[in-house]
Amino acid sequence: MKTTTQAGTGAALGTRERIVRATSRLMQRQGYEGTGIKQISREAEATLGSVYHFFPGGKQELAAEAIRHGDREFAGILRSVLGAEEDPAQAVTDVARVVAEELRASDWVDGCPVTATSLGTAGRAPDIQRAAAEAFERWRGLVADKLRGCGIAEQDAYELAHTVINTLEGAELAAQVARSEEPLLIAGRHLARLITSYR
Repeated sequence: MKTTTQAGTGAALGTRERIVRATSRLMQRQGYEGTGIKQISREAEATLGSVYHFFPGGKQELAAEAIRHGDREFAGILRSVLGAEEDPAQAVTDVARVVAEELRASDWVDGCPVTATSLGTAGRAPDIQRAAAEAFERWRGLVADKLRGCGIAEQDAYELAHTVINTLEGAELAAQVARSEEPLLIAGRHLARLITSYR
C-alpha cells in the first residue's frame, strides 16, 4: 500500500536508514528489476561500500529490508486511521480515502512498495517473499483487530480482513493505471457496506 517513503530527508537520518528509504522509494516506483545498487547508492547519498557494509547480501537483502520498511510505514497509517474512527465501516472507508489522496499526491507513481518489490522476485527470492507475506499478515491483523473490537466474530473478522486488504491492494493498482482516485473510493464504499452487513 502507499507509504510516504522519502530518501535524503535530512542529516538526522543515519546512512543505513537513508539506504533503506531510498531502496523502498525506488522499488516502489520501479520495481525490483528496475532498481540497481548504484542508483540506490546515489539516491541515498551513500558510497557503494556503505551499501555493501550494511547489506552484504546485496540487492535481495536490501529489497527485503525495504519491504519491512514499507510494512512499518503502512501499518502506522492503518493504526492511525483505524484508531481515529469508532465505526469500522467508516474507518475502512477512511483508509481507502487516505491511500487515494497519497497516491494522487505522488502523481500516481508511489504505489505499494511491498507489492512492487515482491512481484518482481516471485519464486526466486524466499527472503523477499517472506517479508512481503509478513507485511500482508500484519496489515490483515490490524484490520481484524478493529473488526473484532467492534463485535464482529473471530472467523468473520479474519476473513473480512483478508477481503479488505486484498481489495485495497487491487484498487490501488487500478487507481494508478487510471490515474484516478475513483477505484479506491468505490472500493472503500463497498467494503463499508460489506462490513456493516456483519454488524
